[in-house]
Amino acid sequence: MPRQPRLDAPETLHHVMVRGLERRVIFRDAQDRADFVGRLATLAEHGALTVYAWALLPNHAHLLLRTGRRPLARSMRSLLTGYAGAFNRRHRRVGHLFQNRYKSIVVEEEPYLLELVRYLHLNPVRAGVVKDLRTLDRYPWTGHSALLGTVPRPWQAAHEVLGQFGPNRRRARAAYRAFVAEGLGRGRRPELQGGGLIRSLGGWQAVAALRRGREAYRGDERVLGSSAFVAQLQRAVEATEAPRGPQLALEPLVAGVCRHIGLPREALGGGGRRTAVQHARAGLAYLWVEVLGHPGRPLAPLLGLQPAGVLKAAQRGAREAARWHRLLAKCR
Repeated sequence: MPRQPRLDAPETLHHVMVRGLERRVIFRDAQDRADFVGRLATLAEHGALTVYAWALLPNHAHLLLRTGRRPLARSMRSLLTGYAGAFNRRHRRVGHLFQNRYKSIVVEEEPYLLELVRYLHLNPVRAGVVKDLRTLDRYPWTGHSALLGTVPRPWQAAHEVLGQFGPNRRRARAAYRAFVAEGLGRGRRPELQGGGLIRSLGGWQAVAALRRGREAYRGDERVLGSSAFVAQLQRAVEATEAPRGPQLALEPLVAGVCRHIGLPREALGGGGRRTAVQHARAGLAYLWVEVLGHPGRPLAPLLGLQPAGVLKAAQRGAREAARWHRLLAKCR
């Protein structure tokens, strides 16, 4: 059966799992882990992702995050491609690092967000990477230590998680740690890992009730949530994927950037290397690809670049993100 496309929409909560090819190790040492976390931090700092929980294991990683306006696929491509290239260069290897594509499950926030925060952060204990909760409290390669304040991670959305445990930081951390400790005896949680219809409808009891044949339901193996949430999400995805007329959206943006830089429109695709042309290309690519979430390919011929060149230009434009966001507001 062909794989279904991933579900995504702005402000959607995702549980993302990344595994090594043939279950091989993808984090050999602390430098590898620090590189991966640094790339994740950059995405969070730029507003592409809000990160609630994460855990790095030797051959896989778990992330619990919320997307912004930027599609999840674009953020994950940036994270994984960049990390794999650096890993291969540092360890003098070639070939694929990750197993197929990453797996992502869209999550209904209530009641699953806190359950998944706990479940993800206990992964190193279940896997035997750390021996107990006391060790996990200071273990730097999950978001648990950031929530407790033992390892500073200012980019992690700790305040949003701790805010659900208490009115101040000290009490919230104590309540959060007690919540995590209570989960130690629960072991693996299949209802949080997979199960298609079972996961989408709330467990075996709900599935058994369907056998009476009278209940309406919706199930989707890409979703962890109720059937009502599945239906709501599918409507949101359909609205996001509706034709938006990208060329109509592009023209005012091009005009605004050229006017701002003081360039004629035809200069963008003329192959010029002067500073003003490079600056205009970078700003336009950043707004089109990173902020508005469009693919870079339609923009390439207009800028006289290859598709890969559009992505590089967008990265240059991100260095002056605040300036380009102000311009975008004027173009709308």
